[in-house]
Amino acid sequence: MAGSTTQVEPPLALLAELTHRCPLRCPYCSNPTALEGRSAELPTEAWLDVMAQAGRLGALQVHISGGEPAARRDLEALVQGARAAGLYTNLITSGLLLDRARLQRLKDAGLDHVQLSVQDSEPVGADRIAGLDGAHARKLEIAAAVRATGLPLTLNAVVHRRNIAHVPDLIALALTLDAARLEVAHAQYYGWGLANRAALMPTRAQLEAATAEVDAARARLKGRLVIDYVTPDYYARRPKACMGGWARRFMVVAPDGAILPCHAARTIPGLEFPNVRSTTLADAWSHGDAFVRFRGTDWMQEPCRSCDRREVDWGGCRCQALAIAGDADAVDPACALSPLHEALVALAERESAGAPPPYRYRGSDA
Repeated sequence: MAGSTTQVEPPLALLAELTHRCPLRCPYCSNPTALEGRSAELPTEAWLDVMAQAGRLGALQVHISGGEPAARRDLEALVQGARAAGLYTNLITSGLLLDRARLQRLKDAGLDHVQLSVQDSEPVGADRIAGLDGAHARKLEIAAAVRATGLPLTLNAVVHRRNIAHVPDLIALALTLDAARLEVAHAQYYGWGLANRAALMPTRAQLEAATAEVDAARARLKGRLVIDYVTPDYYARRPKACMGGWARRFMVVAPDGAILPCHAARTIPGLEFPNVRSTTLADAWSHGDAFVRFRGTDWMQEPCRSCDRREVDWGGCRCQALAIAGDADAVDPACALSPLHEALVALAERESAGAPPPYRYRGSDA
């Protein structure tokens, strides 16, 4: 089935997932449960070509991510290639494989911005979530090094039932570290997040308290700290436009070269994903089966097809529809119009009410 027949605009941004290698073991990791090994990763020359193609396609930004992108020894060369392609470069990193000298080299290569993950506001909880002792202290050192080089800093904090009460402290931490932006993102339930959903799901009361804290801080800190807030789906009444709408604003290149409309798209069976080893980004974006399949509104069933929000939320999340409804074409259960919506809310309330089970990550409990 084809997607929308409207003209395809170029993507706003490329998410370049350079590697799945990472020193952390976060239980909400968005990487697939079956990770690509180092031998499957694209070589330097292929990634440089990807950056050049993204620039020609009309993308404005590249988010350089992983895994941990600093695990790639060619990171400086890739940043330089992205800058040469005219792309604004944002490094999404755990920080653990960086130091002041390498940050300076990356800045000299053309890096524009650093987005640093933090797992909690205090070291014991943060290290437990990260699955690595000493990780939090190291991150604070790297945050200071980022600012010392003059690079702008965003902190990214994924919140869930075990750290959501610390949202005020995370806001204070962002101010202490001289971050210009803080992203408070509720855990999303696919990949490892889905496997750990019962360990991560907050109560509705926790969600409402965190939302109130963010709203108050936004008003109080206007002009000092920008706070982005990514809401959870399971307690929602209407879905959000996942990735800005399927294949509308973002494209992803995975470590092995697969070209994806979102980083979780490979969970959906039956889709064919082109690869940069044999297909151009432009062809994949305009004509690729996986991109066309859910783009726009033509694919929608009722009640989505006649909904006045169909070009606002673009049908919500297809991966979530698959995970909950067992059908990627189904109404996103986050929507109150879905026949599964009340069951989704009940699931969230049931899982958040019990004692959280141990984290599951890479086949082990923590």
